[in-house]
Amino acid sequence: MLAWYTTRGNNMMPWLRGRVLKVLRSARGFCGPHGQPPPLLDPQDIVATWEAISLGRQPVPEYFNFAHDVLDMWSQLEKAGHRPPIPAFWWVSGAGAEVKWNFEQLGQQSRRAANVLRDTCSLQPGDRMMLVLPRLPEWWLVSVACIRTGAVMIPGVSQLTEKDLKYRLQASRAKSIITSDSLAPRVDAISADCPSLQTKLLVSDSSRPGWMNFRELLREASTEHNCVRTKSQDPLAIYFTSGTTGAPKMVEHSQASYGLGFVASGRRWVDLTKSDIFWNTSDTGWVKAAWTLFSAWPNGSCIFVHELPRVDAKVILNTLSSFPITTLCCVPTIFRLLVQEDLTRYQFQSLRHCLTGGEALNPDVREKWKSQVGLELHEGYGQSETVVICANSKGMKIKSGSMGKASPPYDVQIVDDEGNILSPGEEGNVAVRVRPVQPFCFFSCYLDNPEKTEASERGDFYITGDRAHKDKDGYFWFMGRNDDVINSSSYRIGPVEVESALAEHPAVLEAAVVSSPDPIRGEVVKAFIVLSPTYSSQDPEKLTRELQEHVKRVTAPYKYPRKVTFVSELPKTVSGKIQRSKLRSQEWGETRGSPRKAP
Repeated sequence: MLAWYTTRGNNMMPWLRGRVLKVLRSARGFCGPHGQPPPLLDPQDIVATWEAISLGRQPVPEYFNFAHDVLDMWSQLEKAGHRPPIPAFWWVSGAGAEVKWNFEQLGQQSRRAANVLRDTCSLQPGDRMMLVLPRLPEWWLVSVACIRTGAVMIPGVSQLTEKDLKYRLQASRAKSIITSDSLAPRVDAISADCPSLQTKLLVSDSSRPGWMNFRELLREASTEHNCVRTKSQDPLAIYFTSGTTGAPKMVEHSQASYGLGFVASGRRWVDLTKSDIFWNTSDTGWVKAAWTLFSAWPNGSCIFVHELPRVDAKVILNTLSSFPITTLCCVPTIFRLLVQEDLTRYQFQSLRHCLTGGEALNPDVREKWKSQVGLELHEGYGQSETVVICANSKGMKIKSGSMGKASPPYDVQIVDDEGNILSPGEEGNVAVRVRPVQPFCFFSCYLDNPEKTEASERGDFYITGDRAHKDKDGYFWFMGRNDDVINSSSYRIGPVEVESALAEHPAVLEAAVVSSPDPIRGEVVKAFIVLSPTYSSQDPEKLTRELQEHVKRVTAPYKYPRKVTFVSELPKTVSGKIQRSKLRSQEWGETRGSPRKAP
C-alpha cells in the first residue's frame, strides 16, 4: 500500500498540490457565509494533499488556518453532498442531553464564539486565552474560535488549584480565561495578582459578579466573522508540561504543527475516514484532546464526546453499546478498568478500531481486550512537544509490549547522551532528528526558557527524556524515563511540585517523591518524608491522611501521594542532593527497567 501511494503520489501530487496549495495560499480568510467559498475538489484528493504535507512530502504553505482551510472546506464539501449525513461533533451528557453539529453548524457557532472573543474580550491575534473547562461543547467551540481570531489557546485541567492557576496566568500573561462554575471562585481568589488578565468568561446557566456569561453572549453574537489570515508558523496553542525541576514549562505549537501535523497519523494510526465517529475519553486539559480535534476533523470524521464527570467503566461500556462509535481511544489505565468487567455482556456493533497512549500498555491488558472484544489495541507514543512519535498503525504487525515503529515524518532513533545513534538492542535515549531540518510538526520552543530549549537537544537530535531500545525490525521498546516525572493514569506529575506542597506543612522536614508501581494506575505518587521532631510521635496513619489532604488543597488533587513512608533520613549525594533514583529503584526493584523488553 505504501509503495502504491508513493508511486501514485509522484504522478499526481504536482497537479493536486498546485490546486490545493493555491487554495491555502490565496485564501484571504473571510469565513462568513457571504465570503467566496474555496473551489471544491474531491475530498480524497484534498485529504491526500494534507497527508502529503503531514508526511513531509510536500512543503508547508506559508499561510494556514485550520478553521478556514480545513473546517470551512469540509462545510462546503458537506453542502455538496461529499460527506455522509453524520455529525461533525456529537456530545452527550449521560443524562439525556445531546448536542449535534454538522460542519456548517460548527462553523456558525464557532464564528459566533470568535465574535465574542474579538468584540467582547478584545482579543487580538497573538493574545493568549486560558481554557479550563470540563468536557462541555463550549471547549471545542472556543478552541476553534481562538483559531479563527488568531488567539493562542492555553488548555488546562479542571483540577487546577489557586496556586496552579496563578502561576499559569502570570507565566503566560493570558488576557482572558473561560471556565465553569466550579473553578470560578479559584480564579477570583488570585485574579488580583494577575495583571494581564482582563476578561473572564463563565460557561454557566447562572451569573457571577465580575464574569461575563459566555452562553448569553454566544446567543446574541453574529454568525459572520472575518477569519484572521494566519501564517503557518504563527502560535496556535501553549501547553504547560511538568518536569523534574522547577515549575511546569510552556510548550508552544504553531498553526501548522498541530493543524496539519496530525493528518497522517489520523489516517494511518487512528485509521479515520469521513464515515467514522471517534471517541477519545481524554480530559480537555491534556494534549490528547487536541490530538483528536486535529486528527479527526481534517479527515472529515465526527468527534464524539461524553461529559463523563468521573471515570466509570460501566458508563463507558454502555456508551459504546448505545452509540454508533467506530473508533475508541483511552489511556491504558481505563482499558485496565474495562477488562475487569464482564465484556461478554456488551455488544459493540459499530466499534472497529481501538487506540491507546499516554502511558505504557501492559501486554496482559491488550491480550484480555483482544480476546474478549476481538479488536487489537493500537498503542501510540508522543509528547506535548511533538505529534505522534511512534505508533502501531492499522494493518501493521503488533509486537506485544512494543510502542510500534517511527511515525513519519519523524526520523526516530535511539542515541547515547552525546547524540550518537546506537545499534539495535542497545538501550538509550528516544530521540527525534531535528537537524539539518526540523520537522514542521514540532513544538516551537519552551517559551521564555531558551536554556531548557537548548538543553533538550544533543547533536542532531531532540531528546525526549525517555529510554528505550529498537529491535532489528524497527520496533521501539520503552524502558523507562531519564527524568523523575511520574506518569499516573496519564497525568504527568513533577516530583518537585508535590515535594514543594509537602514542605509547606509544618510536620515535614524533608520530602522526596518518586513513582511506585500500582496494578490499576500503572504507577502512583509515593512520598518519603522525614518528620520534624515535634511530629515524630504522632499517629502515622492519621498524619498520612492529614498530609494527603494538605497536598490536595495546595496543588491539584491528582498529584497527592497515594503512598507515604516516614523515614529517618533520605539518600543523598556528596553535594547534598536527594537521590530519587535510589528510592525509585527501591520501589520498583528489577521490574522498573524491564517491563517491555523485546522478546
